This record gives sequence, structure tokens and C-alpha cells, in this order.
Amino acid sequence: VQLQASGGGWVQPGGSLRLSCAVSGLASSYYCIGWFRQVPGKEREGVALITSTDGSKYYLDSVKDRFIINRANAKNTYYLQMNNMKYEDTAVYYCAIAPGYGLGRLPKSPSEYTHWGQGTQVTVSS
Repeated sequence: VQLQASGGGWVQPGGSLRLSCAVSGLASSYYCIGWFRQVPGKEREGVALITSTDGSKYYLDSVKDRFIINRANAKNTYYLQMNNMKYEDTAVYYCAIAPGYGLGRLPKSPSEYTHWGQGTQVTVSS
């Protein structure tokens, strides 16, 4: 399984960015896709998760009502739409896959995710 993340960059506070995660080599239709972020000195945290089967979603409290995770019609590309961005959203963002999850099961621990894309830097600055 391979994941390719893209779409990071610089944005002003209040602005928007969309991250993409292209997934290839899937062997199962049961999995959870997660977007995580990490800043130096802090643990990696789950920002938004989505299951492949029923589309159940989870959002970190601090991004609720601002970020949206969804799946493209092609189903192997996942997006993280980030709106009304704040300084504290600055981080390296990663997409990852947790095989074997679905039907409302959304693992929040990074240790449950077996494959990761390369990180993409997101910087919110004026």
C-alpha cells in the first residue's frame, strides 16, 4: 500500500487549503483513512478520520466545523478541506491507512495505522 499526500503550503489566517491523499495497492475494502498532524516537540495527533465502508467520520475538537474529510468519486483519493485556518493549524500533515477498520470503527491512535504518506507542510501565517 502506498499513500501520496499533496496540497500543503502557506495560507493566511482565515484562509483555506485542501490536502489530497492518493492511495494505491489496496488489498482490502475495509480500512480507515486518517489525516494526522505533528509539530516539533509534540505527539502526532489525529485530525480527521473516515472509514471506507460507511463513511463514518471523526474530527479533532479543535477542527470541527472548519475541516472536512471526504472521499473522491474515484474512491482511492481522500481530501482534507481546511477552512478558516488558524495559526495553531501550522504543522506537518500526514495521511495514513489503518487496514481492517470499517463500519464506524475509527482508530485514533497513530499506532493503528500501518502505512503513511510523506508529510506535507502547512503553514498559517500573516
